[in-house]
Amino acid sequence: MFRKQLLYITSDALCAYDWDHGVLGQGQTFPASAAGLDDFAAWLEDTQAQRLAVPAYLLTDLIEEDFQRQLLPHVRGKAGRALLERRKQQLHRDTPYRGSTLLGREDTGRHDDQVLFFALTNPTLLQPWTEALEHLRVPVAGIYSTSLLSIALVKKLAIAHEHLLLVTQQSGGLRQSYYEKGQLRFSRQTLAIALDGVAVNIALETEKTRQFLTSTRMLARGDVLNTVILAPATQIAKLELLCDNGVEVAYHFIDLKLAGERVGLRQTPALADELLLTLLGKHPPASHYPPGALARYYHFQRARNTLYGASALIGGSAALWCAINMLGGITDGASTQRLAQETASYQERYRIVMSAQPPAPAKTQNMKVAVTLGQMIASQAPEPGRLLGMLSAALDQAPQVALSQLHWHAGQPAQQPGASLQGSSALAGIPVAPPQALRLEADVAMPNNDYRAALAAITAFAQTLARQPGLQVTITETPLDLRPSVALSGKSAAASPDSQARFTLLLAWQP
Repeated sequence: MFRKQLLYITSDALCAYDWDHGVLGQGQTFPASAAGLDDFAAWLEDTQAQRLAVPAYLLTDLIEEDFQRQLLPHVRGKAGRALLERRKQQLHRDTPYRGSTLLGREDTGRHDDQVLFFALTNPTLLQPWTEALEHLRVPVAGIYSTSLLSIALVKKLAIAHEHLLLVTQQSGGLRQSYYEKGQLRFSRQTLAIALDGVAVNIALETEKTRQFLTSTRMLARGDVLNTVILAPATQIAKLELLCDNGVEVAYHFIDLKLAGERVGLRQTPALADELLLTLLGKHPPASHYPPGALARYYHFQRARNTLYGASALIGGSAALWCAINMLGGITDGASTQRLAQETASYQERYRIVMSAQPPAPAKTQNMKVAVTLGQMIASQAPEPGRLLGMLSAALDQAPQVALSQLHWHAGQPAQQPGASLQGSSALAGIPVAPPQALRLEADVAMPNNDYRAALAAITAFAQTLARQPGLQVTITETPLDLRPSVALSGKSAAASPDSQARFTLLLAWQP
């Protein structure tokens, strides 16, 4: 989001700034009174500025801000979070604006966690402003502290002292923040006693802060406290006269113009407020203090913007897909037209070539019919191979049967065996394969003239053939005439030698 509302809150007033595309606007100050609250609400409801939908960032600069360093057992996970929350409530139970940050771990003993707890101890100073924001449904992104935000200012100014006391003049007063190895350990605000615009009590307040740090063992005796003072160039010479370096204190001065250039501020600020507001506008961190229900409209706005973005992305993707399909359709149309032109060209060339050829002896349709008939004859024309294969398989199972003669016939049964094939299309397998018949004469072994065994062998042979699909078997002649009208004769007194008996079978097969 390119627009923000930066609200700088002190004990006496609220100063509102418009942040638009990286530029900090002029501040509008509203006193902490009923009239000031009404003016602030009217400023938010300005229809021309449309501020009600712009997210607000609250930056507090209050004297009622407490910092405490505590040691906690090194516990992680859900238990660690619960322990941290209990300690917050124990230290600052009368305010919802409380937080913590991990400084590191102890080098000795149990290696406990060093945790800095901080809180705004007087929430009533924020209540009138937050109620106005809640009433107007202004999206609040977070609540921030100038003390904690000054960590980013120290990094921007590249101040690398091990024991650093950063002194800034702000709207709320004189702010002194102590850093050890780049980490905030303590911060306090005092009233500035100004003479000709110069805070003449800086050296006195610095000494009080040094004594407090020494008494609480945050600063060891003999450590040099490097005090960096941000001030306008016109005041630095006067401040140098007021601040004398000592054994345990060393003073350094940074021009506010140089500091403004480091953070990207276009104009030279009069106070450090604009430095911190610029840092907040450019790179807002996670909220230092929990905004609670005050942030719900901000979450609604972010969810709505996410949905709008997703809808725009889907719409853009759909438009791109339609454009690609349209270009593909145009390309396909051009290709189709080109192919149609090539087809017409080839057809014209074929017509020209064919017109120069002599007349063909047969039409294309006749040639197609001839090919079809040839394929049909090749696959359905009668031939005795398959029928003879069936007979051969049956003879392998009947070693007592010896083949004598074969007569093969295709088509309808002829009057005489071996008759020539009729010269019709049916005999050629058009349109279906014709039936086939095979008349065979064979001899069956008959040891001791045993006609019963011979008849059994012939019957078994005929049954084996009859198992073939589409094959009908008829026994036309047997070695013994069993008709009732024929008389049987013979002698059985003496043994008869081995002999053979002839029989005849008629095989009819439909392929």
